[in-house]
Amino acid sequence: MGPIAVLFDIDETLVHTGGSGARSWAWAFEQLHSVAADIGQHTSAGETDPEVGGKTFRGVLGRDARADEMNRLFAAYLLHLADDVWRSDGYRVLDGVEDVLRRIADAGVILGLTSGAMEGAARTKLEPGKLGRYFLFGAYGSDSPDRGEVTRMAVAKAARLHGQDLGRDEVYVVGDTPRDIEAAHAANATAIGVASGHYSVKELRAANADHVLHSLTGPFPGL
Repeated sequence: MGPIAVLFDIDETLVHTGGSGARSWAWAFEQLHSVAADIGQHTSAGETDPEVGGKTFRGVLGRDARADEMNRLFAAYLLHLADDVWRSDGYRVLDGVEDVLRRIADAGVILGLTSGAMEGAARTKLEPGKLGRYFLFGAYGSDSPDRGEVTRMAVAKAARLHGQDLGRDEVYVVGDTPRDIEAAHAANATAIGVASGHYSVKELRAANADHVLHSLTGPFPGL
């Protein structure tokens, strides 16, 4: 039997934004604190937006941010992202994405999102590719800074839609980083690694993904 629900990460799994997120974080720090900030120097792929913002704040300003400072930083980041993602020359929907989403939906499988991005950022990143129309629901970094907890929340939402609890073999979590795989296992789900981002097939296998795909252009497990 195939899955009842499939939950997708966004960045480097569904879309490549061409650096829109990093530019928007940099703009927010420059506007609010007059400092240069490169999130790549302080964070790694797969972290949630609250982790990215908090770690970068400590890295460039040398202290923890107050809650009000983080709130203003998030707001500025989202404001810039909403424009930048539309004019990003490097934005693209990754190969095979629309085809596999259609095939999953046609099979009667629940489609959801599990993303470290804040909900506003997640939806914004999907808009240029018109991908939001495929997903019934999502759980996001704005729900929790912990990626495992975000994924557990997404699994719980899928179970409510289905009308009963879902087992490990009934929920697939698709992502491009070891953190996605770790979060899938923390949520008692099957982890599907896709080598479409910064991590290779070998690295995703080493992270104990249940299945590893070179891309979403080929066969998808359970379909």
